Amino acid sequence: MTVWDRPEPPTRPVPLDRERIVSAAIALADEGGLEAVSLRKVAARLDAGPMRLYGFISAKEELFDLMMDEVNAEILPEERPADWREALRVLAHRTRRAALRHEWLADLLGGRPSLGPNGLAVAEATLSALDGLADIDTVMRAVETVSAYFTGAIRREIANLRAERATGLSKRDWQRASGPYMTRMLATGRFPALTKAVYDGTEVDAEESFATGLEWVLDAVAAQLGRPPA
Repeated sequence: MTVWDRPEPPTRPVPLDRERIVSAAIALADEGGLEAVSLRKVAARLDAGPMRLYGFISAKEELFDLMMDEVNAEILPEERPADWREALRVLAHRTRRAALRHEWLADLLGGRPSLGPNGLAVAEATLSALDGLADIDTVMRAVETVSAYFTGAIRREIANLRAERATGLSKRDWQRASGPYMTRMLATGRFPALTKAVYDGTEVDAEESFATGLEWVLDAVAAQLGRPPA
């Protein structure tokens, strides 16, 4: 029996239901990451004995599944855009914004599909955006490609935010601290392409970088959708 098939926990002696359990777990994760979440800690926050949770959730991984599904409700748009590009664009940007609210989401993206009702609804919205535009295998590869892009981009952005907190150095501060070393290394002439990127490249913020890369991926998908079958 999956966690989705199990009945709600009993309400006595302390009122307890799936919504309260998941809300407590998400609050813990928002405060301290996934490593701060355990069934015992969730039970303590709810003033309930941990065995009451074990009767409903058999492992921490199932709790993560429930948390992921709750956040998927934030990702799912209220209305489906008519254009497939806009539909995938909206889903990607909503996923990024959800990860910025709940940084632990970045650690769960890219794993096995979320089988909760909201996760299935997100998958349906994603696949239906391309329905009828190509054969199902092409649609699946297109969805995987877009997902791989925004998952990687989100993880990189969250990793940078975590690095700033861990080191106490902003991106600018880190660049200044690394500047003398990089200047010496680039002056050797061994890294001409990197030198050009460092001195001539235009720096953009994370949101603009995400949006630009996403449009390039969508362009590639559009080209593939318009290609006649082999």
